[in-house]
Amino acid sequence: MTGSPSSPPPAVLSAYGFQRDTIRVLEGGLINQTYVVERQGEPKAVLQRVHTAFAPEVHDDIAAVTAHLAQRGVPTPRLIPTQKGELYTSCDEQRVWRAMTYAHGQTVHKVHDPVFAAEAAALLARCHRAGADLQYEFQSVRADVHDTAAHLRRLRAVAAGSVGAVSMLCDEVLDAAEGLELLGALESLPRRVCHGDPKISNFLFSKTDPPRALYLIDLDTFGYLPIAYELGDALRSWCNPAGEDFEEPTIDTDIFQAALGGYASTGLDLLDEGEWRSIVPGLEAVCVELAARFCVDAVEDRYFGWDSSKYENRREHNLVRARGQLALARSVNAERGHLEALVEARTG
Repeated sequence: MTGSPSSPPPAVLSAYGFQRDTIRVLEGGLINQTYVVERQGEPKAVLQRVHTAFAPEVHDDIAAVTAHLAQRGVPTPRLIPTQKGELYTSCDEQRVWRAMTYAHGQTVHKVHDPVFAAEAAALLARCHRAGADLQYEFQSVRADVHDTAAHLRRLRAVAAGSVGAVSMLCDEVLDAAEGLELLGALESLPRRVCHGDPKISNFLFSKTDPPRALYLIDLDTFGYLPIAYELGDALRSWCNPAGEDFEEPTIDTDIFQAALGGYASTGLDLLDEGEWRSIVPGLEAVCVELAARFCVDAVEDRYFGWDSSKYENRREHNLVRARGQLALARSVNAERGHLEALVEARTG
C-alpha cells in the first residue's frame, strides 16, 4: 500500500493515550491504513485510519456485532474507546481513526494447504450461526456492496471513455458477465448477518501444526447479505493459491472441497438447499464483480491500495488484479459441473 502517513498524527495518539508507545506500520491492507501499537515490546492495540468509504457510524455496528458474537463464544477484536469514552476519534480533520484490541495470530495471504481453507470455513460458519439471531439495524450500509449489477453499470459507464488495454479488458469483463446466471436469483436468497469480506487475509491463524483459525478481523463490512456472495467471496480468495497479483489463476478444486467440508462441519444445517446450490454461481459472480471493480479503479484511480514496490502506479496494479479475477471467473465456469458435484456430495 502507498500514499499513507508513516505515523499517526499526535492528536490521535493523545486521544488514546498512546503518546509513549511504539507505533509501527502494518503493511498489507487494501483500504484502511493500519498501525500496531507496542508497549514495552508487546503489541497492545491496532490503530487504523479509516477509509472515507466507511461512515463513522460503522463503529456502532462493529460494537454491536462483536458484543453479540462474544456472548455466543466467538471472539473478535473489540473497539478500544478513546480516553473520552468514544468509539472513534475525529480529531484528525481529514480522517476518522479507531483503535482495536490486538489479536495474536498469523496472517496468510494465499492458501497453499487446504487445511487453512477448512479452518477458515469452520470459523466463518460459527460466525454465521452466532449471528443468526442478531436483531440489529446496521447504521452504516455500504452502497452497492455485492450489488453485481450496479458494479457492471459503473463498468459500462467508465468503459465508454476508456482506451487501449483498459478498454479491451472492460469489454472482456462485460462479455463474461453475460454468461452469469440471473443475478436476481442470488439476490432473492435469504439475507444473513455476514462478514462481507472473508478473504483469507482477514483470518488470523495459530502457528500450530495443524493451524487453527482463531479470529476474523477487518470488521467494517458486517451486514445482511445472501450467503452466495459471502461464500463466493471467501472461495474466490481461498481457492486461488496464485493470489490476486497473478493474471492466469485457476480454481483449486481440492481447496474448494476442503472449504466445503470445513463449513459443513459446523454449518451443514444452517443453510437451506437453495443456499447451498447458490455457492458456485455466487463464486463466479463475485469473481466477475471484482474484476469489474478493479477495472473501474484502473480508470478512476482512487480506491484500492497498491503495491509500489512492484507496480508503477495504482492503475497498473488494478489491471493485473482485474485480469486475474476474470481468469478465475472463466476457470470457475469451466469447472462448473465438477464444483457443483462437490457441493452435492457434501450436502446430499
